[in-house]
Amino acid sequence: MSFGTVNSSPITPSIRNGKCMSLMSVQRCFVASLFATLAWSVQAVEIAFQPVALNVYAHVGDTEGRTYENEAINANLGLVVTPVGALLIDSGASFQGARQIAEAVKKVTPQPVRWVINTEGQDLRWLGNGFFQAQGAEVMAHAGAESDMKARGPAHLKANAPVLKEKMDGTEPVLPTRWFKGADTALDLGGVAVVLVHRGGGHTPGDSMVWLPQSGVVFTGDVVYVDRILGLHPVSKTRTWVRSFEALEALNPKVVVPGHGNVTTLEQARKDTGDLLKALRTHMGRAVEAGTDISSAVKGFDAAPYQHLKHVEVWLPQIANLTYLEMEQE
Repeated sequence: MSFGTVNSSPITPSIRNGKCMSLMSVQRCFVASLFATLAWSVQAVEIAFQPVALNVYAHVGDTEGRTYENEAINANLGLVVTPVGALLIDSGASFQGARQIAEAVKKVTPQPVRWVINTEGQDLRWLGNGFFQAQGAEVMAHAGAESDMKARGPAHLKANAPVLKEKMDGTEPVLPTRWFKGADTALDLGGVAVVLVHRGGGHTPGDSMVWLPQSGVVFTGDVVYVDRILGLHPVSKTRTWVRSFEALEALNPKVVVPGHGNVTTLEQARKDTGDLLKALRTHMGRAVEAGTDISSAVKGFDAAPYQHLKHVEVWLPQIANLTYLEMEQE
C-alpha cells in the first residue's frame, strides 16, 4: 500500500452492468442505481453487496437487533474494488460472519480483500478481523478506536456468545495492524483515492468515515443513521458527533452509505441524524442552564420531527436522557 496526495477532483461514477456503457448514459445509470439501493430490503439475512457507484458496493444490514439469523451484522458494510485488490469497510461481528462476508465479496469480484478498514470499535465493525488477517489482509483503523476496542472487546464477545452460539467459534478480538492519527488520512489503494476522516468520534471514540472523492461516495460508519433512531452509549459524545457530522457536510457527497439504514443522500442524513443531534444538544443545553430537572427536560423535547424513525418511541427518551447527563458535565 502506498500513501500519496489524493486527487480530490470528483469523477462522475458510472455503473457497468451490461446496460450502462456509454458516457452519455452515465448520469442516468447512476441515478437509477441509487434509487435501486434505496429500495433494498434491510430485513435480508443473506450478505450481498449491491453497487452504489462504479466499483463501489454496499451491503445494507438489518435495522433490528443482533440475531442468530443476521449473524449479529445489523449494520452496513462497504466494498471498494481496485485494480490490485479489494477494500472491505468493516469486517463483521464474528470469524464465521467474516467468512460469509468473504463469500459475498467473491460474488462481486475475483480480487482478494487486501485491506480492511474498521470504522469504529463496536463489535460488528471489527470482530471479524481475525479471518481477514489470516487471509493476508492489512487491517486499519483510526487510533481513536484502539482503547475502545481493547476495553470493550471482551464484553462484546460475551454479549454475542448467547446470540450467535456456535457461530462465534474461532472469534477473537484481533486488533488492526495499522493505526491512523490526525483528522484526515489520505491513501492511494491501487490508484483509488481513499480518505479516512476522523473528528474525535461521536457514537464511539473511533468513529471514522471512508471518503471516496473520485466517485463522490462516503461510508459514514455510525456517524450517520437513517430510517432508524441513532444510538447513544456511555462512550458516545454528542459534541464530537456534531463535529463529525459537520465534516460530512463539508465533503458534500453524492451518495451516503450510513452505518445503519438504506443508502441515502446528504439531505436525508441531515434530517435523520444531524438535525436530531443538534436539536438534542440545544434543548438539553437550555434545560441544564435553566436548572430544569432531567425528567422534565426529556419529556419536553419535541419528538415530532423524528416519528418516522424506527424504534423512536423506545430509544429517543434514553438518548435524550444521556444527552442531558453529558451536557451537565460540559
